[in-house]
Amino acid sequence: MNNTIKNILVTCAFPYANGKLHLGHILEQVQADIWVRYHRLRNRQVTFICADDAHGTAIFLHAKKLNIHPNELILVMKKQHQKVLSQFSISHDYYSTTDSKQNKKLCCHIYQTLKEKKLISKKIIPQLYDTSLQMFLSDRLVKGACPVCLIRDQFGDHCDSCGATYNGVELIQPQSILSNSQPVIKKSMHFFLELSKFSNFLKNWIHSGSLQVPVVNKVKEWLITGLKNWNISRDKPYFGFKIPGVIKKYFYVWWDAPIGYISCIQELSLISSNFSVDKFWKKDSNILLYHFIGKDIIYFHSLFWPAILEGIGYRKPTKIFAHGYLTINGSKLSKSKGMMISADHWLKYFDSDSLRYYFASKLSDSIDDIEMNLNDYLFKINSDIVNNIVNLASRNASFLKKYFSNKLSKVIVAPKLYQLYYDAIKEIEYFFENRNFQKIIKKIIYLSDIANQYISEEKPWLLIQNFQSRNHVHNICSMGINFFRILMIALKPIIPKITKKAEIFLNISLSWDDIQKPLLNHKINDFYSLYSRIQPEEITNFLKTLNS
Repeated sequence: MNNTIKNILVTCAFPYANGKLHLGHILEQVQADIWVRYHRLRNRQVTFICADDAHGTAIFLHAKKLNIHPNELILVMKKQHQKVLSQFSISHDYYSTTDSKQNKKLCCHIYQTLKEKKLISKKIIPQLYDTSLQMFLSDRLVKGACPVCLIRDQFGDHCDSCGATYNGVELIQPQSILSNSQPVIKKSMHFFLELSKFSNFLKNWIHSGSLQVPVVNKVKEWLITGLKNWNISRDKPYFGFKIPGVIKKYFYVWWDAPIGYISCIQELSLISSNFSVDKFWKKDSNILLYHFIGKDIIYFHSLFWPAILEGIGYRKPTKIFAHGYLTINGSKLSKSKGMMISADHWLKYFDSDSLRYYFASKLSDSIDDIEMNLNDYLFKINSDIVNNIVNLASRNASFLKKYFSNKLSKVIVAPKLYQLYYDAIKEIEYFFENRNFQKIIKKIIYLSDIANQYISEEKPWLLIQNFQSRNHVHNICSMGINFFRILMIALKPIIPKITKKAEIFLNISLSWDDIQKPLLNHKINDFYSLYSRIQPEEITNFLKTLNS
């Protein structure tokens, strides 16, 4: 990234306000947050926004079951989500809800704008209808076999197995999730975004560099088969924004969700003069826009969203970063599929920084699925953080405290090794820019191995026995602390809580710009435990809770 560019807008996909956040949500939030923290560390202006996706039939039904209004439910869930995200050190600048007044106004305004441009049409269509509950079924309330690959247990809009998108009425042997009955087909009038009119624009836009190569290839398949106009309305009963001028019709949740990216900025403009919709969203905006999303919503972000933006004359995303599913034992984490580890449940047993580190060790620019193995997690955290990185600080700090009053020496005794570290940081910068966190972790462990090997070869515990060698021991251990400091700077975006403790120990604020300047003749504080080893029985106890 060009260092002259200072202003960046970063978003995550909005978590649904129908339940707790699970580790799949946290994976995406951590991926974005690491990237955001890195850019902030490089003194770039970053605005990091998110919101709860607060509409849809599922929320309406959940609130009905609890005998409360949907507004009460989404208010409770928003507070819960924000609390958990803060516990994982996710550093949003603003967190909203798609149910906001600003988003409602924008949804209606954009609808009217597109309607005036004849980009909105209406049509009577067949839909799946649950006769026992007397309601139309949304995509996520019906399951059946995929009409393309025939894999069973797929939702009414998208196949997790082959990636196909389709209409719910195309499902083979559909079944209502709510009543377990077979729905019938019933006709209803709906509103559509004329997506087919954007075909030429989208064919050009997907090659703009905004999408990852595998995503481009997938979108090409959709374009080849031909774009279908997109249903942006839903029937009553539904919780959402009413479509203006129409009775008993609501905007589909996927209409107001991406528009929430814009309304977040509009809401921020009411708080600070540094924000305005024009500044961030007009075509001539020089602010870089990055969306972090899961690969299951590529269709919405690579087709519908840029089409809407093009239709209203707004800028398009600079980059859309898609990641794979988080899996455990090969199964996707998904509340709707009954496979979920909630984020707050995780925090009852383990800390947040270790999960951030573990996710970073798996994350790259790939959209491949990310397999989580708890035994691998235990080994990696104990081996990397405890045995390698924290041990580097601990083994040197003990000599500095006992013999040198916690004062670092005035010289760098191994300048070639220090230069090796400095050169490696240039590689790490490149990996951060390109979100290849996996390679960052590998480079950091490589560097920590070199530092620990240097200390082991110098043997300060033997040298200290000779009074004439004490000055050399001072230099060796000071060198070890300087190595540790550089590692902590590189890790600051990844494990913010541990690096905060390291800052207290080192008696400094870790700054990227200071990497080239060794820490010399500097007073540090007494070393204290930065992180504790994870015990095997902790993993065993956690696994028991998943199986119970």
